[in-house]
Amino acid sequence: MALPITAVGPATAAWTFLTNHAFVLILLVRNPEARIRDVARHIGITERAVQRIVAELEQHAYLRRVREGRRNRYEVRTDLPLRHQMERHCSVADLLVFAPPESRFGDEGTVTSLQPAAAGSGSPA
Repeated sequence: MALPITAVGPATAAWTFLTNHAFVLILLVRNPEARIRDVARHIGITERAVQRIVAELEQHAYLRRVREGRRNRYEVRTDLPLRHQMERHCSVADLLVFAPPESRFGDEGTVTSLQPAAAGSGSPA
């Protein structure tokens, strides 16, 4: 006997399929100049949690922070594979299919992809 399919609403949304790391990446691709405060508010986590996630993504080269005056601009490496062994066949670009067509917290951003570093250059292109 098949179980009935129930609607997912606020009362049943205690977990999601995507992690906060994925949400941060998606939002920073959509709006590379977003403030940490706005990302945190949009996801529903603390600013400190977003700062920790950004630091981890930078540490593993998924994200690069570029200082522009008093603001940061974030560049996402869309060519890198996802980290879990069951996801390694997918890239960050594949994850971005979950990015909404427009940002809800600022000007619409564009995908900024860093190309892999040339052999021996020591830095991304």
